[in-house]
Amino acid sequence: MQEQTARKNWMSLLAKSPPPALNALMEGRDMPGFTWLRAPEIGAAMVRGRMGGTGAPFNMGEMTVTRCSLQLDDGTVGHGYVQGRDKAHAERAALVDALMQTDAAETVEADVLTPLRARMADQAKTRAAKAAATKVEFFTLVRGED
Repeated sequence: MQEQTARKNWMSLLAKSPPPALNALMEGRDMPGFTWLRAPEIGAAMVRGRMGGTGAPFNMGEMTVTRCSLQLDDGTVGHGYVQGRDKAHAERAALVDALMQTDAAETVEADVLTPLRARMADQAKTRAAKAAATKVEFFTLVRGED
């Protein structure tokens, strides 16, 4: 169960990561050989939502998704699902997913996932600071009639 949670977390991180950031972190790395189980393909996925996060689910619309599956030469299978139409991003995500299931997991965690997490956390802080700067405080003055 803990392995599933860990994999879910790194796959989520890879799916949400900016493609240039993931590319920069993987550039120059010695990548293992692999064969495609499913070459990168572009499709659509239905996005569902809930009013207030608790209401009945409804279909919001579709979003473009690129997915692929590969098998390393040692037999480890990796999957990549990313938003948008970037086939190279899906391939890199699938490679990292596969590598995280091998003995190279600690190295990949330290060299790719940890810096990616830090970068995305910094971006979230910057976005939150920009939003906080535009926050308006409303208050009501007591008029003394009561």
